Amino acid sequence: MEAVKVNHIRKTFQAGKERVVALQDVSFSVAKGELFGLIGPDGAGKTTLFRILTTLMLAESGDATVDGLDVVKDFKQIRHRVGYMPGKFSLYQDLTVEENLNFFATIFNTTIEQNYDLVKEIYSHIEKFKKRKAGALSGGMKQKLALSCALIHRPSILFLDEPTTGVDAVSRREFWDLLRSLQEQKITIIVSTPYMDEASLCERVALMQQGQILDIDTPKGITRKFAKPIWTAAAPNMFQLMTDLRALKEVETCYPFGQQHHVILTLNADPMEVRKQMSAKGHEMKFERTEATIEDSFIDLMNSNVKTASR
Repeated sequence: MEAVKVNHIRKTFQAGKERVVALQDVSFSVAKGELFGLIGPDGAGKTTLFRILTTLMLAESGDATVDGLDVVKDFKQIRHRVGYMPGKFSLYQDLTVEENLNFFATIFNTTIEQNYDLVKEIYSHIEKFKKRKAGALSGGMKQKLALSCALIHRPSILFLDEPTTGVDAVSRREFWDLLRSLQEQKITIIVSTPYMDEASLCERVALMQQGQILDIDTPKGITRKFAKPIWTAAAPNMFQLMTDLRALKEVETCYPFGQQHHVILTLNADPMEVRKQMSAKGHEMKFERTEATIEDSFIDLMNSNVKTASR
């Protein structure tokens, strides 16, 4: 039995005079004990999907189960089985670290002592600040407190909505290390993130855009499907380089990628011809073949989806 199963979920919202589609025919499943990622930018539908799966919102059509329980009929049972960490810090800022954790333990009729073994590795990072008010914590410490509160009742499934947004790189790394340790406790973890580099830290990912799932696979499986020739390009005038590359018939697309541009050539394009034409335009261009990343795959899927929708 899957930990989560979603079948053809659809959800829309009224925005002024328009009806906005937040989720459009979304279907997927997550195995028990899996670390599954929902990857996509703001507005992709990740939070809406999480709210439906944690019984905080109703879908307009479709159905879903969590731990084998229907999200509509069995909402009370589901709320006792899942842990949910929303994207916005939602704990009581005027309560201390210890008071927040005790409060959430009491709600679920348990105690910190009873489940301390589960949160020990996480809580140990902030326990020395247990008398400090939550509102006075740093971003990374707030993150760990929120995760501790979501775990204190020993859930079977953990939903984490953009948990690393707004925290520093070190805290992000530490957080993912903690998630891997939680997997050893046989907890299913579903995490959403806009950071493409975090996709590689999941066992499987669903790439989302505008309420649709573009692809579901392992991170390596997704990049392996990218069959187009991709190159990195760099020159002193990067903006002009991008403009000139995009004007070539040999270039399918070109976009900034860190301190370089990623250039996708058409299938029969000659890289030497591209280099020659850029040299003729005065660019001292460094041009090298590279491997596709999750971000490259996402951009390609997104562009393909737009082309299909416009037909």
